[in-house]
Amino acid sequence: MLRRDFLKLSLGGLALPDLLALRARAGDGPRGFGKAKSCIVLFCWGGISHLDTFDLKPNAPSNIRGTFKEIPTAVPGIRIGEHLPGFARTMKHWAIVRSAHHNAPSHRSGAYWNLTGHQPQNLTGNWPASRADWPSIGSMIWQANKDKGRPRNALPGAVALPYTIYDGGVSNGQDAGFLGMGMDPAVFRPPVKGLKIYQGKSPSSGRIDLGLPEGVSRQRLGQRRSLIHGFGQTKGAAIKQEAEALARSREMALDMLLNPTVHAAFDLEKEPRALREKYGMHICGQSVLTARRLTESGVPVATVYCAAGDLNGSAGSHFDTHADNFNKLKNNMLPPFDQAASALVEDLRERGRLDETLIVMLTDFGRTPQINKGAGRDHFPGVYSAVFAGGGIRGGQVYGKSNPIGFEPAELACGPPDLHATIFHALGIDPDHMIYDAADRPLPLCDGKPLPLF
Repeated sequence: MLRRDFLKLSLGGLALPDLLALRARAGDGPRGFGKAKSCIVLFCWGGISHLDTFDLKPNAPSNIRGTFKEIPTAVPGIRIGEHLPGFARTMKHWAIVRSAHHNAPSHRSGAYWNLTGHQPQNLTGNWPASRADWPSIGSMIWQANKDKGRPRNALPGAVALPYTIYDGGVSNGQDAGFLGMGMDPAVFRPPVKGLKIYQGKSPSSGRIDLGLPEGVSRQRLGQRRSLIHGFGQTKGAAIKQEAEALARSREMALDMLLNPTVHAAFDLEKEPRALREKYGMHICGQSVLTARRLTESGVPVATVYCAAGDLNGSAGSHFDTHADNFNKLKNNMLPPFDQAASALVEDLRERGRLDETLIVMLTDFGRTPQINKGAGRDHFPGVYSAVFAGGGIRGGQVYGKSNPIGFEPAELACGPPDLHATIFHALGIDPDHMIYDAADRPLPLCDGKPLPLF
């Protein structure tokens, strides 16, 4: 069980090297399945349509089934959407969950439930992200690993790429919440210039670029860091929480940029050009490739937001397809996601790391079965799909079932807590492992049960 004094230390504003060097002084052994050493979360921000990807309904009326066709996969009997050819090719490695559901229809609440595994305080609207929120999956894994005394290197215990997600404000559930700023995932963008990026990215969703500025040496960077640190201290308590989180990410980025060994983990130029192109020369593909390099270097969990931006007005390229659903998915959203995810599975398999790396696709919610007047689908938490691979997951299977029009679970209903319990189980972390909130109250990581996907 977590030691209170350790948590208090972690909340005490320690410098990053000291914080990363600390280990818990005691703890029970892992009770989970424990085959995975790391986890890569692919989060489809905006709410990816289950009906057009992993759970098509070809026999439903035309105003429900839409225009996409089913295609066979490498596993007989499993069929998915025609615009996921990479998933179809690699289906023997994937497990599709078709019966996930919750009752939070807003982006911020749906994303929070899936990123933290815990019910949001506001089911239908937004609320300010705060340190009273539950920690993200990355922060909880980081904390649990420290409690177990698992060794760390100079890299952070959790990262997010390529920038924060935003909808009328920074979306809840992306940081460490009540665990404190010291356990916030570091937010980075791949150090590659000229990438195709998603349209409509909000300028408020900050990022940290890992590349050294042109003409700036590490020595000069260190000098700049001292100046930045001193400037930040003059603001004191007046710094807003959002700015503090960004400053924390910047501090972590500078620590790593100043460490040549650590910096090498982010250098995508070390990868063959053909492999980089296989992932895709777009922000999604290179972020997923960076996540693979980071987990290979010792980062326990990396979350990639496979579409990020300001969702207000449903403008830009993301999975919030209230209008023109089929063209947006076909032309903008599914190709980079499918390319990156399938390349990740094949790359890990070829490197002999698939069994020790858990991959999970999560999203806010699904989309309405009924197609609206704008040829779009609206928010729908009644049922949606999640997808797992690696980490001991038995590929080539489908868990659960939605009803004939994709409106509700028909068999083996599950929710975000169960998806999170499955992640913890694969990583050898007991879902009942206790963490402590700011009031020193013990809380289990999650209240779900691992799905029998192993």
